[in-house]
Amino acid sequence: MRISQRAQRIEPFYVMEVAKAASELAQQFANTSQPMIFLNIGEPDFSAPPLVQEAAARAISQGNTQYTAATGLPALREKISDWYATRFQAEVAPNRIIITAGASAALHLACLALIEAGDEILMPDPSYPCNQHFVGAADGRSTLISTTAAERFQLTADKVAEAWGPDTRGVMLASPSNPTGTSIAPDELQRLHKLVHSRGGITLIDEIYLGLSYDDNFGRSALAMPGDLGQSVISINSFSKYFNMTGWRLGWLVVPEALVPVIERMAQNLFICPSTVAQHAALACFEPESLAEYERRRAEFKARRDYFIPELNRLGLTVPVMPDGAFYAYADCTQAAQKLGIRPGQPDGTGGSWDFAFELMQRAHLAVAPGRDFGRTAPDKFIRFSTASSMAHLKEAVSRLEAVLG
Repeated sequence: MRISQRAQRIEPFYVMEVAKAASELAQQFANTSQPMIFLNIGEPDFSAPPLVQEAAARAISQGNTQYTAATGLPALREKISDWYATRFQAEVAPNRIIITAGASAALHLACLALIEAGDEILMPDPSYPCNQHFVGAADGRSTLISTTAAERFQLTADKVAEAWGPDTRGVMLASPSNPTGTSIAPDELQRLHKLVHSRGGITLIDEIYLGLSYDDNFGRSALAMPGDLGQSVISINSFSKYFNMTGWRLGWLVVPEALVPVIERMAQNLFICPSTVAQHAALACFEPESLAEYERRRAEFKARRDYFIPELNRLGLTVPVMPDGAFYAYADCTQAAQKLGIRPGQPDGTGGSWDFAFELMQRAHLAVAPGRDFGRTAPDKFIRFSTASSMAHLKEAVSRLEAVLG
């Protein structure tokens, strides 16, 4: 069977490969005093709140399961619009909001609508690896630009200007970011988008962790930029992270008005519509009781961050920039790997953080994500911890790390 070149260009998602290995080992440790602790996957340990679960059950029992419009339930688009206004002081008209089958579908639709074969999209290094493949699926190409801790591991306007070439179509950003949990400073984001806009380019920004911001200096939507800047940016969001609905596969896309019929036409053909049951359930996310619960959970995620990252630093797993959102810690494991006698990173991806991650599985029964997925600038030096697990698990993880690293 002949496999398409497009499919062959997609590398394994190494986070998931590591997760498979961790799950297999977990079976061996299940009945021991140290069962596997999973800090490798970015999934909240909270489920959807009661009102959301009840709304889903009610939709099923009442037969509200038929197709919706490809753009989603009008009532849900209204709720999201209101949320932007009250939470982020961003005026986003409901008709600019398109409900999608998760943020992945939103990214896929945006890339197919805007990227031609050979177009270049600039991204920060490190960044979420799947974003490159959405660009590739549209026959574009992604160019990773090395970033530093001083830049919060985010692109700057100066670096974008320097990298911009004849085939550059735009940029794809994430704020807060996976794997670093860091955001772009609002002033820098405005400078960057002005530059891209002035060159006729597109700014795609993944804001799926925006609800999980912990610092008022950064927790602002790009859609709140003044004037035409906020109207021309393209924002991707999701019910998975802040709203704790990972398996429900529901997200949304905010686009300029002129792009709405284009995206709608594509969504009709590629997805028909997002899950009807998930949409009816998501309406309950915006009830006062649910929002209060989400804010309580956001405070819990912040408390986990505030505990865990100083402990990592103390153990020599240095986190160069304190995350201002999401639930990740991107830690330099060079010193810790040397303690365990692990060789430096090799061209084939082994050594360094890759081998360190597998040593932690074996010695500490602790699963983490090596940096191999997230970029090409020193990925062998970094590992990503997820702090989406309970405080009890994080404290146990620190105890095990301390026992292994001394």
